[in-house]
Amino acid sequence: MNAAADRKLFLGGRLKRLRRDLDLSQTAMAADLGVSPSYLNHIERNQRPVSAQLLLRLAETYDVDLRNLGQSGGPASEAELSEVFADPLFQGLAVPRHEIMQLAEDQPAAADAVLRLYRAFTDRRVRDRAEIEAGGGAAPTDSPSEWVREYVQSRHNHFPDLDALGEALHDALRAEAPAPDEGFEALARARLFARHGLTVRTLPAEVMVEWTRRFDPHRGRLLLSDALGPSSRAFAVANQLALMEHGPELQALTEAANAPDAPTRNLLKTSLTNTLAAAVLMPYAAFQRTAEEAGYDLARLQARFGVGFEQIAHRLTTLSRPTARGVPFFLMRVDQAGNVSKRYASGAFPFSRFGGACPRWRLHSAFRTPGRIITQIIETPDGSRWFTLARTVDRQGQDAFTEGHDLAIGLGCELKHAHRLIYARGLDLQKPEVTPIGPACRLCERHPCAERAAPPVGRALTVDDWSKSVSPYPFA
Repeated sequence: MNAAADRKLFLGGRLKRLRRDLDLSQTAMAADLGVSPSYLNHIERNQRPVSAQLLLRLAETYDVDLRNLGQSGGPASEAELSEVFADPLFQGLAVPRHEIMQLAEDQPAAADAVLRLYRAFTDRRVRDRAEIEAGGGAAPTDSPSEWVREYVQSRHNHFPDLDALGEALHDALRAEAPAPDEGFEALARARLFARHGLTVRTLPAEVMVEWTRRFDPHRGRLLLSDALGPSSRAFAVANQLALMEHGPELQALTEAANAPDAPTRNLLKTSLTNTLAAAVLMPYAAFQRTAEEAGYDLARLQARFGVGFEQIAHRLTTLSRPTARGVPFFLMRVDQAGNVSKRYASGAFPFSRFGGACPRWRLHSAFRTPGRIITQIIETPDGSRWFTLARTVDRQGQDAFTEGHDLAIGLGCELKHAHRLIYARGLDLQKPEVTPIGPACRLCERHPCAERAAPPVGRALTVDDWSKSVSPYPFA
C-alpha cells in the first residue's frame, strides 16, 4: 500500500464550516450521515480522520464538491490571515505559521472574526487619514464596494438562480428571432419595445455627459452613449432587459443578502443585475460547453457570443455548476497605477484582499503590449503554481483625461488545470519556466529582488558601506 493511501485525512475545521453554512446541529448532520453525534464531534475536533465512505456520504447528502472540501482555508484563508498578522500593528508577536493554519482550519468562525475586525480597522485607518488630509471632513462608516465584493466571493461568484433565469430569457429571445442569425441587441431592443413599451436611443457622449447608460422611465427610453462599443452597448441593453423582466427576483436576492445600508444594497443589486445580464448574453450550458470545446480560447468565445474580452473573462469565473464545472479561474483588473478594481474567483485565489501587486507578475507589464495576450506561470510564496493570462482592455465611457488601454485584466487558474487551455499548448507543464512572485512588497520575504519597492515588515535591513545588493532593501 502506498504512502498516499496510508495518509489520514483530517478535515475537522472544514467539516465544521460546512455544517455551519448548512445551519445544522451536530446531531442533525450526524443523523443525515448515518453516524453518531459523538463520532462527528471527534471528527470536527480532528481526533478522528475522515473516512472515504463518509466523504462519499457527504457528497451525496449535501451535493458537496469534494475538491472544494479538500481545499485549505475558507472565507478567512491562511494567506489572508498571514497578511493580517504581518501588519506592523502586530510587530513583536511573531505568530507562527502553524498557529495561523490551525486558526484557519480548526476555528473558521474565529478566523473570519479576526479578518473582519482587521478590515474594519484598516478601513477606519484609511478614512482617518483621508479626513486629516481633507481638514476633518466626515466620512462614511462602511465600504459598500468591499462589502459587495466579499459577499459575491463568499458565493464563489456563482448564482445558480440567475443562471437559470438568464438561460430561459436567452431561449425566449431566440424563439422570437425572425432569423437564426439575428443579433442579440436587436432581439433585446424588440422585446423591450414589444413587452415594456421601451425604446433605445444612442446619443453623443457630449449630450450624455457623465452617463454611459441612463433610463428615462417617464418617456420610456433607454439612453446610451455613443462612447460605448458594440459589446458594451449589447450588455447595457441586456442589463435593462434583466431589470424589466426579473426585477422582483433581483430585489428578493438583494434583500436576502442583508446588506448593511441602502448604498450597499443598491450596489449589490447592480452587481446581481450585471450577473443576470451576462447570463442572458452567455447562457451557462452553451457557454461552458463551448469554452471546453474551444480550449478556453477567449477570441473564439468573443466571436461566438458577441461580447468583449473582459465580459468573457468575468463569465469564466462563474462556471461552478456542480453538473457542468468549468476551469476554476480567478480574475483581477488593475489600472496603470496598480489600483485593483475587480477581483473574483470561482475556486482558489492566489492573491488575498491585501496583495497582488508584485511587479514580477506580467499583469502589470501588459500595458507595454496593448491588446495582446501574454502568458506566464507564477509561483506564490506557499509553493502553489498558477497559469496566468494578461491583456489590456479599453475603459468604456472615457473622459477627457482617460487614455485607451488603461486597464489590464489578469486571468488565471491553478497549473494543474492548464492542460485544458489552448494557451498552454506546446509548453512543458511538468517542468515549466516559473516566475516566483509575492504579495505587496512590505509583506513579501523573497530575497533578493531587484524590483522591491519597500522593505518587508519585521525584517532588519542589512545595508552597509561594503557591499551593494541588487535589491535596494537587503535584509537578514
